[in-house]
Amino acid sequence: MTVEPVRTETDVLIIGSGAAGMYAAIEAANTGARVLLADRSLIGRGGATVMAQMTVAVALGAETPDDWQHHYKDTLTAGRGLSNPALARLLCKEGPDCIRAMDEWGVGWARKDGHITQAMAPGHDRPRCVYVDFLNTGPAVSKTLRTKVNKTAGIHKAGDLQIVDLLKRDGKIVGAAALHLGTGKPVIISAKATIIATGGLTRLYRRNSASSNMGGDGYALALRAGASLVDMEFVQFFPIGHLAPRLIGMDPIMWDPFRYKLGGKLLNSNMEEFTQNYGVNEQGKYIITRDAASYAILKEVEAGRGTPHGGAYLSFQHVPEAALREAFGPVIDRLADNGIDLTKMPVEVAPIAHYHMGGIAVDADMQAGLPGLFAAGEAVGGANGANRLSGNAITEAFVFGRRAGRSAAALVKRTETNAAPADNERALIEMIGAPAPQRVLNTAAMVEKLQATMQNDVGALRDDAKLKRALATIDSMTADLGDVPQGDGQGFDMRRIDWLDLRNMLLVAKAVTLAALARTETRGAQHREDYPETSQDWACNQVIDWRGGDLAVTRKAVPTATDVAA
Repeated sequence: MTVEPVRTETDVLIIGSGAAGMYAAIEAANTGARVLLADRSLIGRGGATVMAQMTVAVALGAETPDDWQHHYKDTLTAGRGLSNPALARLLCKEGPDCIRAMDEWGVGWARKDGHITQAMAPGHDRPRCVYVDFLNTGPAVSKTLRTKVNKTAGIHKAGDLQIVDLLKRDGKIVGAAALHLGTGKPVIISAKATIIATGGLTRLYRRNSASSNMGGDGYALALRAGASLVDMEFVQFFPIGHLAPRLIGMDPIMWDPFRYKLGGKLLNSNMEEFTQNYGVNEQGKYIITRDAASYAILKEVEAGRGTPHGGAYLSFQHVPEAALREAFGPVIDRLADNGIDLTKMPVEVAPIAHYHMGGIAVDADMQAGLPGLFAAGEAVGGANGANRLSGNAITEAFVFGRRAGRSAAALVKRTETNAAPADNERALIEMIGAPAPQRVLNTAAMVEKLQATMQNDVGALRDDAKLKRALATIDSMTADLGDVPQGDGQGFDMRRIDWLDLRNMLLVAKAVTLAALARTETRGAQHREDYPETSQDWACNQVIDWRGGDLAVTRKAVPTATDVAA
């Protein structure tokens, strides 16, 4: 017997409650829309934002003369010719307004001499990155937005909801179907507008810096609903993710602010600096971009000059202890608790999956190509092209969240209520509440197998053989997974939760792998060992669609700056 679902309805449904989702909720509710902010985690405490430690890029001009157009130019340069100018322009031009709004809401941006402090970061032509402090920016941003959400009328919050698929009626998105984790019951959410703000896909990789719910859910939801994805091959690896010795209770990407302030040296196993051998002579400064640094470290390891755990050394032994303490105070003591004395030893670092440049194809209003569907934050593809400029991630979350909230609320005002069921509603209810199949799979082991496959074969260094091997593994695992969810569907049924996760993860992993295999060049975060040069023939975006039960990859010309409205 089919389990009848719990039903609810709202004006705007927002899937995901990181910075982009919360900002979208605030903006939509301020226009009078009823908002449901849904997340599988605690509201405002999952996703990538709460884990971010460092800086936010924005052309405030508070400390050094600046203009959004300089930021825009740097963003396009970092994107290696593939950025969507309309999205990059929006990010850079509207970023200052969002930073000032966050300041008014009490985030506590660091200040010096009465103005907001701005720091230098790789890829920028001048200091323009704001921060709260170098290890607490993300938590402070999340706390500020949570507080603002709680004070904003019209926002309802629902945690423990795993969104399974979007609801469609006559080609329009009209909400979503979800699994309530606590009870195992299906939930039908009717909405006039839906915003995907689920973040990226770094959970696909064994070594990653994000939350465990960043498995590309939003991309899979959009694909199956009929929206397009763009630039899926471009996964950004943070080059100096902590590797060894063991570090407990501290973020693996914490070393970036140390390098920002103190110029830590990257060394190979011969204790020699090496970035100059890959075209970037840092000369005591932190100027190498993330794609170039990841490549340099991995090539040193490949050449037999890696550290014992397979990375590079990061050394601050040239920095006086007083300078370390002045810059980072109690953090030095936390490192000492982990047995790390930076004055006497280097640490080992290696690339770690950190961010995704690709995502859902949208216009400048965050409309995703299907009526009723919008996207925000890292779920959006196109703004960053082949490589994201340092500091743009939280700016993107603010700006795209704000724009998506406004656009969704505007759609609500011109949309009539329709109580008719969605075309796919009954099928989704039956799938979510399906009885346990006879064939039992070890879904947790399958997740680990997929992560190992992506790490080894679709990582920062790729070639034809690796990518084809990964594709074969993904197709085999997809066939093994089947169409019936594992588990008995009771409360917090991890087999069912993992099955639904794998359904999304395998689809998104295939999209990344197909796009990487098709792009026979090296550009930005895509390093093809068998095609080491950048090719003008590949100065284009790749678009992925779900057609006839499989994925289709097509090329599309990159929008030009002349397409961007003033």
